[in-house]
Amino acid sequence: MIQTRTRAWWRATLALSLGSFLVFINLYAPQPLLPELRDVYGVSTLAVGLVMSVATLALAASLLVFGPLSDAIGRAAIMRLTLLAAGGLSLGLALAPSFEALLVLRGLQGFVLGGLPAVAIAWMGDEFEPSAMLPAVGLYIGANSLGGISGRLVGGAVGEVAGSSASFLAVGAITLVGLAVFWKLLPASRGFTPRPFELRGALGDLAAHLHNPLLLAAYLLGGLNFLIFINQYSYLTFRLAQAPFGLGPSVMGLIFLTYLGGTLGSSLSGRLAGHLSPPACMVLGILILMGGTLVTLAGSLALIVLGLTINAFGFFLAHAMASSWVGRHAGQARGSASALYLVFYYSGASLGAFWLEPFWQVGAWPGVAVGSWLVLGVTLGIAAWLWRREVSARRGQVAG
Repeated sequence: MIQTRTRAWWRATLALSLGSFLVFINLYAPQPLLPELRDVYGVSTLAVGLVMSVATLALAASLLVFGPLSDAIGRAAIMRLTLLAAGGLSLGLALAPSFEALLVLRGLQGFVLGGLPAVAIAWMGDEFEPSAMLPAVGLYIGANSLGGISGRLVGGAVGEVAGSSASFLAVGAITLVGLAVFWKLLPASRGFTPRPFELRGALGDLAAHLHNPLLLAAYLLGGLNFLIFINQYSYLTFRLAQAPFGLGPSVMGLIFLTYLGGTLGSSLSGRLAGHLSPPACMVLGILILMGGTLVTLAGSLALIVLGLTINAFGFFLAHAMASSWVGRHAGQARGSASALYLVFYYSGASLGAFWLEPFWQVGAWPGVAVGSWLVLGVTLGIAAWLWRREVSARRGQVAG
């Protein structure tokens, strides 16, 4: 088993973090282009949001395939081959002849982008000592945010200069180069024990995970938090494209530098877990996310950026804790347990526009804030329940 801060730990963590970066640069590159795509194709705000929703929904569906499959055939090959397909599809998106074709290709790309997220944390669970896993997960999730930032920066900057097709070509080239490095860095699996794939057994594993209240709570928390967090950015692009801000795609892409707050939050999660329990960190993260949303109501661009940075810190702190919680509390079939967490996570992302759209139509950005707080109040209650359960379990151990 790989121990913390060893050469093998750094190599594996760097490889998985790079793979995570490549997944999210592909997933989020179109987001700063949404206002432009809406105008170019003459579609509604809700319709153009499908560029993001179709990909995230397909990604969520693919996790139900790749997670159980990885328990049978291994994790490494799935990660490598799906990254290769994602890079090729990004190049194909540059040639999409219509909005409908773009959505089809985004759906296919979303499906293959699920390969690495479905199995990366399970790979860590197989190969890392338990004490080595939390800091690795924090860095891995930090790479999620860096990939999201980079995708939006590349998408916005290249798109404004040379159009959306050039953005997809640039992201595809970055993906294929990064894949070559990932392929070389990822160590050979030593701790993986294959389980024969049986559909009945795979469905039984999923059912067992869903009947585990400690896992189900984490699934709901991750999915509902992401429903709010990622779709706030989508609606904020529409707000900032309007007067009095009037921002273009390249400047809009810079807004996503606020994700650096998430990089910090996820990177610090391992240290915070040494002082607070994981559920306490989840509660803290959600409270920070609620506070950041309040700050975004200001009319100043600087305060909006500050609020988004606070949001990113809080969200990724809670996300890192929830995802590692699943890895620790899945008694068996870790691949499918981690995949199911991400099914809820990305399903939330794909459904968020349907929840927030009525609030946007009625109350613009303040309406979105209200819709956000309603959902975050639910996840705060879930995190508090997990906290109480953990405190009760510790008292029981002491008494015993």
